[in-house]
Amino acid sequence: MATDPRITDSHCHLDFPDFDDTRAEVVARAVANGVHRMVTICTRLDRVDQVRSIAEAHDAVWWAAGTHPMSAGDVPQVSIEDLLTLAEHPKFVGIGETGLDYHYTAETKSAQQESLRTHIEAARQTKLPLIIHARDADEDMARILSEEHARGAYSCVMHCFSSSAELARAALDLGFYLSMSGIAAFKRSEELRAIFAEALVDRILVETDSPYLAPPPHRGKRNEPAYSVHTARVGAELYGLSYEDFAAQTEENFARLFWKAA
Repeated sequence: MATDPRITDSHCHLDFPDFDDTRAEVVARAVANGVHRMVTICTRLDRVDQVRSIAEAHDAVWWAAGTHPMSAGDVPQVSIEDLLTLAEHPKFVGIGETGLDYHYTAETKSAQQESLRTHIEAARQTKLPLIIHARDADEDMARILSEEHARGAYSCVMHCFSSSAELARAALDLGFYLSMSGIAAFKRSEELRAIFAEALVDRILVETDSPYLAPPPHRGKRNEPAYSVHTARVGAELYGLSYEDFAAQTEENFARLFWKAA
């Protein structure tokens, strides 16, 4: 039985082939280490059946779905109706991940922006949180999030946040949340930790984005939900809190945002 305070891995990818041979063990190991809840994210709607079945098979796992911005130019545009239908599932808790990624796929920025606005409208209608991926697109991201929020409020988490202080402030000013991944625990991430330190702790979540971005002492290896405790310990130190208090705060934050999983 876990002795540490309970926390939630707010973003992982348990359907990825990295976990095909060990998925049940990975979930069990997370729970044993105090990670009592995980949100596994579908990044392509042709993977919905696989992702949904993982959530249905494990009490500790919830799910969300959307079209990842790097796929937005390669697949048919998702419709609001598609997302609303998915949201009817009892363990479906968020819209996305969606967003903008101009690092690898700037040539599809128009399709990405159209897809992002569709996901925002679905989040607005369902009142489920929007899950945002942002890379090398800070100006457009801040503009679209603000424009859409002015048209009607919605909730949002900037997943695996590693962008600029300006985008962090823009998101926080809209009432959104920032999620700490293993990147925030990397030795050379002083600037990113400083950005997080400027945010109120009641707007912070933790995640792994596993199988990617394992925090120390597992950096360079396959990440998994159990390792979110290492990032949470860095977060506690950053905010000058005990691990117990930081864990309790992030649990409160998660329950407020991902209300359907609370």
